[in-house]
Amino acid sequence: MEARLNIMASPVAAKAIRHIISAGKALADSTLPAATRELVMLRASQINGCAGCIDMHTKEAAHAGETSVRLHLVAAWREATVFTEAERAALELTEQGTRIADAAGGVSDEVWANAAKHYDEDQLAALVAQIAVINAFNRGNVITQQPAGDYRVGQFD
Repeated sequence: MEARLNIMASPVAAKAIRHIISAGKALADSTLPAATRELVMLRASQINGCAGCIDMHTKEAAHAGETSVRLHLVAAWREATVFTEAERAALELTEQGTRIADAAGGVSDEVWANAAKHYDEDQLAALVAQIAVINAFNRGNVITQQPAGDYRVGQFD
């Protein structure tokens, strides 16, 4: 399978993508736990059907010490007992933030309040930004049909 488009070959698109990459890297400096960031990126990518990001984030998370059990259960996190309450709140916020069009009001007050119980304002800001950034990556990859399976840990560092 080949991608429909090499988006990095376009000077304008490449510049925009580099800014999105920079935004993602800035979030690594936040106090939001790295494991939570990886779980969020994996869950949004699953929802959006972004094989490239699923490939990347499962490998990056495993390399960082995440267990295969937790990685396999992200798609069914509601029924899984391996996630903390804080992680569950982040995953719920991710789902509602990714599926904005599915609910008339977007993210519910209940989901927001639950996330706010577990994360301070800076962490919430990082969580919202992480959800937005991964959704941007997912959409670009899905639209251009980026292939998956060959990602190597640290490939885009």
